[in-house]
Amino acid sequence: MFPGATADREAAEYVVVGAPLDISTTFQPGTRFGPDRIRQFARSFEDYDHRTDQHFSALDVHDAGDVHAWSDAAEYVEYLAGTLRDIDAVPLLLGGEHTVTVAGVRAVDPDLFVCLDAHLDLRTEFDGDPWSHACVTHRALDHADHAIVVGARAGSEAEWDRADAPDVTLVTPEAVTAKGVEAVRDAIDAAVDDPAPTTYLSVDIDAVDPGFAPGTGTMEPGGLSAREARAVVRAVAPDVDGADVVEVNDRDDGQAATLGAKLLRDIVFAHAES
Repeated sequence: MFPGATADREAAEYVVVGAPLDISTTFQPGTRFGPDRIRQFARSFEDYDHRTDQHFSALDVHDAGDVHAWSDAAEYVEYLAGTLRDIDAVPLLLGGEHTVTVAGVRAVDPDLFVCLDAHLDLRTEFDGDPWSHACVTHRALDHADHAIVVGARAGSEAEWDRADAPDVTLVTPEAVTAKGVEAVRDAIDAAVDDPAPTTYLSVDIDAVDPGFAPGTGTMEPGGLSAREARAVVRAVAPDVDGADVVEVNDRDDGQAATLGAKLLRDIVFAHAES
């Protein structure tokens, strides 16, 4: 159980669901261990958050455990999406590879998809696999009207060309360093006319520089700092209708899982405060 997620399912405002899918990771596998490691390394945190003057255990969070993964990604994503649709609360998904985000997006059906990611993930397929974790933003745009990718610094030539389309906005790590969360707020304001768009937030831990979070499948230097990632998440979280933290694996001493757990808590604290 995620520490502090002690609310009854019927009374919950937030429901944590683990999705340990691990079949298309392209370099270092191990995301099947992500949900449990995020829960494990959250145990060291104080229940109280001074910034928002809230206790995590008082915010009606329920941990529904994991949805066991199997080898058919398309089937699993559809089943997981149905599970998330049945939640009468804000779903908080713990990956697992980034492919599981597609289930969260299907369940929420957002106007806006905001993703922290080192990679564009705009491929239609990778090595012949249309369900690769490298296709997530492409698939999210089957449902969302606009995607904002924060922290992207890697992609194929075709992906960079696709990212020039009007339904995609990129916020580089350099822009976050220079302007802080205003770079993300400006991108959101420019992307949608609706002052309250339905929003899904996905946090791929590799958006953060591997110096802070080496336990991930496809490390990419030059990313966000842990502090920058937390600030971006807290800026977006008040308006989310669903969120996830994905791509944490077991290839470090807990740095990625610790940061992933902190970011999940940041989502809850910021959303509840609003």
